[in-house]
Amino acid sequence: MRVSSQKKMHKKVFQKDLLDWYDHNQRILPWRDNKNPYYIWISEIMLQQTKVQTVIPYFERFIRTLPTIQALANAEEDALLKLWEGLGYYNRVKNLQVAAKEVVHNFNGVLPNSKEDLETLKGIGPYTSGAIASIAFNKKHSAVDGNVLRVFARLLEIKGDIKEPKNKKRIKEYVETLLPSRVGDFNQGLMEIGATVCVPNGQPLCALCPFNSYCKAYLNNTTKEIPVKRKKKKRPIELKTVLVLKHNNRYAIEKRNDQGLLASMYQFPMFNGHLSIEEIIGFELGTIEKVSNLEINTHKFTHKEWNMQGYLIELSKDNTSYLYETYQNIDKNYTVPSAFSVYKKLIEVELDE
Repeated sequence: MRVSSQKKMHKKVFQKDLLDWYDHNQRILPWRDNKNPYYIWISEIMLQQTKVQTVIPYFERFIRTLPTIQALANAEEDALLKLWEGLGYYNRVKNLQVAAKEVVHNFNGVLPNSKEDLETLKGIGPYTSGAIASIAFNKKHSAVDGNVLRVFARLLEIKGDIKEPKNKKRIKEYVETLLPSRVGDFNQGLMEIGATVCVPNGQPLCALCPFNSYCKAYLNNTTKEIPVKRKKKKRPIELKTVLVLKHNNRYAIEKRNDQGLLASMYQFPMFNGHLSIEEIIGFELGTIEKVSNLEINTHKFTHKEWNMQGYLIELSKDNTSYLYETYQNIDKNYTVPSAFSVYKKLIEVELDE
């Protein structure tokens, strides 16, 4: 137990410690260059369950292509999904466009500055509204995400599951008692410490933390045990068969349904179950020249897992209703979700050989 340096956590001391640390350690990020509410909104949606370094090129491309709320509201769906390709959770970008249209129709194209109005928009909940209102408009609201929950679970040495509503409520209420006049920087500072110092995986970098003289978990050597993590439920596994059909140096793709998982995106032809070569040959695919087995591939979604086997099938004659495109055209114009990235990569490698 580290008792010699222990002191109590006071509001003013905490605010100063955090803001001083943030002023000297904040990362240079494209959405921090100014207080553009649109930029902050887009970045917050992109950052949900995605790391900052991954988001930066996506954010920059998105803003170059759709620089305003009006441009987002008017974007074609296929182009919009293509901009989001690789980030996953595609409903988020669809919700962004719905919300952009709501802003155009209900708020004269200007993102509202109140938390209450922000939460009327599709896809904006209590955290995102608090983040936008505080960072873009300096409104006195907390923005408690997973990083902030982890920081305060260790600061207060909360030994229960921080995902439980009572613990989330406790932390949110506590954070709100600490909010200073520089509330946007305060909220970003907390997120920054959670992302770079009080890290989720591995040993937190407590020696670099401005709170280490009064962090209870650090002082009591419990940082490895806190936050308490609930056991993850096993995802149900679904068996799939994916066909990479090649004809005249073009590859077959099909559009998924406009509802449900990966809606409105494109995939290589896929069937339920692990099908044998004999079963595949029985389909009316055309004149088959060659069939090659592909390695088993798995893709994990939040609520399920696909176990995919595949076949590369070369056709001398096409007899299907699939859309056949060159790899270059698929890569440029069609949104193929990351579940199929291994098959897309296979085509890219084949073309390079």
